Formats: sequence, structure tokens, C-alpha cells
Amino acid sequence: MNIALWVGQVLLAAIFAVSGALKSTMSRQRMLETGQTGAAAYPLPVVRFTAICELVAVVGLILPVLVGVAPELTGWAAAGLAVVMVGAMASHGRLAVVGHKTAEWRNVGANALILAVCVFVAVGRL
Repeated sequence: MNIALWVGQVLLAAIFAVSGALKSTMSRQRMLETGQTGAAAYPLPVVRFTAICELVAVVGLILPVLVGVAPELTGWAAAGLAVVMVGAMASHGRLAVVGHKTAEWRNVGANALILAVCVFVAVGRL
């Protein structure tokens, strides 16, 4: 079980490190061009704040368990990212329904899969 949790943690860390880095540095137009369409639904400061939270959570996914200090923080980091994924699913779902963009349903599915990994890590580490 510990190996599966570590795989989930590293996978989430990689996904959110890339996502957070891109959203914290790209313009809104560039985010939309690269497929981060959910950013269109929120003001840019909210997107930037979310990106910073993602980057902090990346540290929380790995460091506490790795060094053995407050390892429950890893579960809380995963739980926080689960909340981010619920927001992402809502944003992409709204774009799919209101904007009639069928490609957004793929984003909703990807978000649901990432959400499942977040929940797995959160439950496993808490």
C-alpha cells in the first residue's frame, strides 16, 4: 500500500508542479492556447493564487512523509488538491454545457481521474 501511495504522490506532484508553474507564469491568452481553458472562468489573480497553492501542495505531497516530520500534512495536501480538482471539474463542466464545447468533457474526465488519486492519497495518508 505504501508503494501505491508513493506512486500517487509522485504522480500528483509532477502534475501539479507543471500546472502550478505554468499558471503562475503564463498570460491568460497563453494558458488558453495551451489548453488550460478553465482559467478563462476566473480572474487572473485567482488563477495565480491557485497556482501558488498547487506549488505549495507539491512540497506537502512529498516532503513530510519523506523526512518523517508531520507526515499527516501529506494527506492534507492531497485533500486540498482534491478541492482544487472539484473546482476544475465545475469550471470545465460549465464550459462544456454553456459553451457547447465537447472537448471540455475530456478535461472533466481527466480532472475526475486526478481527483480520485487525490482522494486515494488523502485517505491513505490521513
